Amino acid sequence: MAAIEEHAARPRRTGQSGVVHGGAGADTSEERLTVAPIVGPGDPRRFTDSGIEIAELYHESDLPAELELGEPGEFPYTRGVHREMYRKQTWTMRQYAGYASATESNERYRYLLSKGTTGLSMAFDLPTQLGLDSDSPRCLGEVGRTGVAIDTIADMRTAFDGIPLDQVSTSMTINAPAACLLALYELVGEEQGVPSEKLRGTTQNDVLKEYIARGNYIYPPAPTMRLTTDLFQYCHERVPKWNTISISGYHFREKGCSAVQEVAFTLCSGIAYVQAAIDKGLEVDEFAPRLAFFFNGHNNVFQEVAKFRAARRMWAHVMRERFGAKNPKATMLRFHTQTGGVTLTAQQPENNIVRVALQGFAAVCGGTQSLHTNGFDEALALPSEHAAKIAVRTQQILAHESGAADTVDPFAGSYFVEALTDEIEARANELIAKVDALGGSVNAIEFITGEIDESAWGYQERYRIGQDVVVGVNAYREDHVEVPGLLRVDPESEREQLARLRAFKANRDHALVERRLEELRDVARGTGNLLPAIRRALGDRCSLGEVCGAMQDVFGSYAPTF
Repeated sequence: MAAIEEHAARPRRTGQSGVVHGGAGADTSEERLTVAPIVGPGDPRRFTDSGIEIAELYHESDLPAELELGEPGEFPYTRGVHREMYRKQTWTMRQYAGYASATESNERYRYLLSKGTTGLSMAFDLPTQLGLDSDSPRCLGEVGRTGVAIDTIADMRTAFDGIPLDQVSTSMTINAPAACLLALYELVGEEQGVPSEKLRGTTQNDVLKEYIARGNYIYPPAPTMRLTTDLFQYCHERVPKWNTISISGYHFREKGCSAVQEVAFTLCSGIAYVQAAIDKGLEVDEFAPRLAFFFNGHNNVFQEVAKFRAARRMWAHVMRERFGAKNPKATMLRFHTQTGGVTLTAQQPENNIVRVALQGFAAVCGGTQSLHTNGFDEALALPSEHAAKIAVRTQQILAHESGAADTVDPFAGSYFVEALTDEIEARANELIAKVDALGGSVNAIEFITGEIDESAWGYQERYRIGQDVVVGVNAYREDHVEVPGLLRVDPESEREQLARLRAFKANRDHALVERRLEELRDVARGTGNLLPAIRRALGDRCSLGEVCGAMQDVFGSYAPTF
């Protein structure tokens, strides 16, 4: 432990802000290290959202005393996890998509693939995310709204009709029911003749951030962590190319955290998952290479590039020094980036095309492994085909015209970026130490939530007083807003989904369904891996809601206490 403590204790170099500011829940007794101060629009100083004061000019003296760069593809991976990066292979170009029915989502997936996306990113509706069937009374009006409704194996089969699963990588943004959706995907792959060992993709499977930032949880933390690590074990044995988790800072940033908080709290979640897997008896060098991360891309290009570089370096040290990883792949932080949804504006939405391009540029210069670029109209509706195509073309322009993919780590050695990288690392390590002192992420949910809430309040105040300018919102306004061609989900699609679900449930062996659900409850009461029982139940025509409900019968539900 001495080595990691020495690394974490590296002193902050710039740290010039140190401005104490008040606000809802603000702690004015100590210097704020992760939130920009509220100083008003007349103050000549400039800060990142993390409170790092930006100097007017950077010099060689601003470089860290020990510039820990190394080579790309070598520990600590500051410069990237691959030696040749995009000169050898461009990042996976994903587009987050899914709405209404499995049929309509399948059409959108085919459309995106025809326009040049190289990976699918599957969006699920709110009922699916909560492990509910579409016919639950709680789901009225929500079926198919924010993503595709997947109730049964028939829905998953339709969603990937005509899409060979051995030729596409699929990322599934699903958390509490992640094991169920992976099992359905595996079953559909087998129907296509694709063995499980050839399936490639990711289940997000990160429920810690649901307790903190989104609220789409089902079970209490302990059984949830069991499900997560069961999936680690299952994939190691059966689906070896699958990324078992996408540890997400994206949603922390969407809730309002700063860049430093995003790095710190994301890595804290990663630490909790690794420790849980080790406690389960899994070998770190075996499961850790399939861990992935998910970050947000915001508008401050230089801070974002520094953020990605710092996170990669920090994770390498955490895995080697805290957990004793020896496999180089177990120390690599591989990550997906999505451009910032919360940065999109309903006012003058075409401006979002520029924002998304800048955010994508930062992600590429920071060394992302895959990228989703948002549609410019997503502050108003799910992206239209027109907006989705522009988003895909944005990635292609970045890859082929911007020059960002021509060399590895293009900002390396910049006085400014290297100073920012070091500062973000130091401040994030201080936050990680606070979470450690509270017993880790599972025990620090209230603390983390409070930190993010304060940051979000600060964002709003800085916009409100004009300290931070958002073009078209608090400056350069226009009165007329019109966006033609918005995507509207037809309410009839919900009624059609309910009819399909009724027919599915009527046409099955009800005794077998009950037997499979009781077998799943028995496994849940014990300590065995839940995935095989989940897979058998779904394969024998249990629905998603029934499977999640059976586990809920044993595990109970989570209710926040703050």
